[in-house]
Amino acid sequence: MQAMLNTAIQAARRAGDIAIRSLSRLDQLEIKAKARNEYVTQVDQAAEQAIIESIHKRYPDHAILAEESGRQGSSEFVWIIDPLDGTTNFLHGFPTFSVSIALRKRDVLEVGVVYDPCRQELYTTMRGRGAQLDGKRIRVSERRELEGTLIGTGFPYRSNTRWMKTYLGMLGSVMENTAGVRRPGSAALDLCYLAAGRLDGFFEFGLEIWDVAAGTLMIQEAGGVISNLTGSGSHMDSGNVLAGNLKIHDALRELFTPHLNADTGPA
Repeated sequence: MQAMLNTAIQAARRAGDIAIRSLSRLDQLEIKAKARNEYVTQVDQAAEQAIIESIHKRYPDHAILAEESGRQGSSEFVWIIDPLDGTTNFLHGFPTFSVSIALRKRDVLEVGVVYDPCRQELYTTMRGRGAQLDGKRIRVSERRELEGTLIGTGFPYRSNTRWMKTYLGMLGSVMENTAGVRRPGSAALDLCYLAAGRLDGFFEFGLEIWDVAAGTLMIQEAGGVISNLTGSGSHMDSGNVLAGNLKIHDALRELFTPHLNADTGPA
C-alpha cells in the first residue's frame, strides 16, 4: 500500500498547486451552481482531472468515485476523491480548503491523504500504520469530559436544512457544555484536526462520502472513534457524522440524544 499512498500524495499536491495558482484570479473564474449554496468551478474540475490522471498513470484499472465526475470503472480498488473540499471558502479567498483522497479495497479503507495547500500541511494514513501530519505521528486528544473541549462542526445546508431546528438545539447544548465551537468550512480538514488533537470532537449532518472517507481512516488510525450521528448504520452512507476520542464521542452522543429523539428530529 505504500506505493498507493505515494501516488495519493503526489496527486493531492498536484491538485493543491492548481488551487493555489488560481487564488490570484478568482474574479476570472466561471462559477456554476450545482445546487443552492453549492458551487463548482473549473478549478474543481481541473484539480479532479489531475488527480485521476495521476492515479490512472500507475493504476489504470482502478475505479474512481469523485465529487465532480462521479463513478468511473469497476474494480475492487476504488479511489474516493474530493478535489477541493471547501469550494465556498476558496471562492472568497478564505484560506481553509483541502484536497481529500482515499483508497478503498473491497469496502475497507486502506489509504487516506488530506492536503491543505494554504498551510502546506499533509495528513497521511494507511490502515494499521497510524496517522501522520507531515510525517510525524498524530493522536486524538486525551480529554475525558466535555468541559474545556473545542468542538468542530458544519452547518446544515442544501436539503439538510430540514435538520436545522434539531441542529441548532444540538449546537446550543455544545456551546453550553464546552470551551468553544469552530466551523472552518472544510469537513475533510476538520476530521484531520480531530485526528491531530486540534479539535476534541466533531459533528455534522449530510456530508458526502468524498468529504469523510480519508478523514475517517485518519481518525481511526489516530485512536479516535467516528460513527453515524443519528443511530445505527454507517456514517459513510448517511453522511451524519459524530467523532472524537471514545470518551468525548460518547459524551457528545449522550448530549445529543434528547435532540435527536425529539419530534423535530431528522426523518
